[in-house]
Amino acid sequence: MAVSSPSSASVLSPSTRTPAAPAKRRRRKVDWRAVGAFTVLTAPVVIGLGVFKYVAIAWSFLLSFNDARGTISLGNWIGFDNYTFLLSDPAFRDSLLIIALFTVFIVPVTFVASLGLAVLVNSIRRGKAFFRTVFLIPGAVSYVVAALVWKMALFNGLPSGVANVIGGLFGADPVAWLSETSPPVYWVAVVTLRLWLQVGLYMILFLAGLQAISPSLYEAGELDGTSKWQAFRYITLPQLRNTSVAVLLLILIAAFQAFDEFYNLFGTGLSGTATAPVKPPLVYLYDSALGDQNYGVGSAGAFLLTVIIVAITLLQGKFVGFGKKD
Repeated sequence: MAVSSPSSASVLSPSTRTPAAPAKRRRRKVDWRAVGAFTVLTAPVVIGLGVFKYVAIAWSFLLSFNDARGTISLGNWIGFDNYTFLLSDPAFRDSLLIIALFTVFIVPVTFVASLGLAVLVNSIRRGKAFFRTVFLIPGAVSYVVAALVWKMALFNGLPSGVANVIGGLFGADPVAWLSETSPPVYWVAVVTLRLWLQVGLYMILFLAGLQAISPSLYEAGELDGTSKWQAFRYITLPQLRNTSVAVLLLILIAAFQAFDEFYNLFGTGLSGTATAPVKPPLVYLYDSALGDQNYGVGSAGAFLLTVIIVAITLLQGKFVGFGKKD
């Protein structure tokens, strides 16, 4: 009986078969009307951002290498003389020391106060929305307005000032809060102003992190007989790690950018901070650029301060493991 041989197509291995021709991709038709509308709507923002931000930053960087006194035009190149002047200026170095001490104090105090308030608000059963709103309201207040209230009402140095009235209840004499340098009680006004403005905002961030923690973790801890302190240490803090790192970075950057409270508490005009007991770097640079009209030194100082902030932020991020997986 004859056996029919298999066809040539059936003996071909899958690897030797001719692949099917890929289907043609349909080209998506461009809606030029939508592109035109998008361009018209976004062009003013893009142009404004480029001209008033990036072009201004680049121009300021070039000015830092110029002797730009009373002018913002380029041409009088002096190299790194402005940077050398700043690094050798005792006033600028003192301003860096002032902001460093301010940061060392205000960062942990703000962090602890924000976390403590968040834990307290999260622990109450009723009225959470009310307390969230009350503590968040200061974050919506302008630094300038708050500084003027602190200067003219709370710490004005008059016997009728709020701080002196409260001190008088305990038998204390009136204090010139913003001008007294021995002891430097002006720090009380600066620190309380910064805390009042920022603690509520960071409390909201911590509160969001607390509400994301699963209640089952605390229930398991109660079954194991953990105390409230142990639950906070071994459950709450580890679960708030990412939130804590982000808040620390935000507080640190905001501390080095301190300007409004110092300028408005101690300033009396465009260059009225000359008699201020303390000058952070931004106030020093503001006086140099707009008070002395030395835009070259002001620009150089701005970039020096930017480098310092970026370097410290990166070091802190590396130390606390910002961006790393758990």
